[in-house]
Amino acid sequence: MGETKSRVVKVEVALRFVCMVLGAMTALLMGLNAQTKTVFFIQRKASAKDIEALWILTMVAAAAAGYNFLQLLRCIYSSVQKESSCCSNRAVAWFCFVLDQAAVYAVFSTTLAALQGAMIALTGIHSLQWSKLCNIYSRFCVQVGGSLFCSFMTALAMALVASVSAYRLFRLYPSRARSVTRAHR
Repeated sequence: MGETKSRVVKVEVALRFVCMVLGAMTALLMGLNAQTKTVFFIQRKASAKDIEALWILTMVAAAAAGYNFLQLLRCIYSSVQKESSCCSNRAVAWFCFVLDQAAVYAVFSTTLAALQGAMIALTGIHSLQWSKLCNIYSRFCVQVGGSLFCSFMTALAMALVASVSAYRLFRLYPSRARSVTRAHR
């Protein structure tokens, strides 16, 4: 049983580290992305703040990276202290589970919203007379694509973290088979 808990902690630490790095990469790629072009003698600058969904993704990715950093510190602290309080306390386990779920949904939904905004920038909308932004700001669009890829990978890794969190939570509730087996001993 102790070996299984040790393996679960190692997996959670590794996944949280990956989530932290991917979230930070997303926020940095999106937040620092800007390109300036001269169009008809006017200098225009494209940045993530121009499309609100991209800016919101930047903020959510940074918050998710920070959240995973704090949870990573919690995991490391509990493993160093050899405490099982985070594993054996149902209230704390539920709290971590709900926060993990909320973080996954926040990152995934803002990524999809940013993808929609990026698709409008890529294809334009002729009926609204919106031209293709990516024809003018190609480097900007490539970097947006890279940060969207990082954001999808962040959401996937955070979904794996949430499944580890669910495993830890539901291990605290005895199953009927385990309680029957213990009663017969």
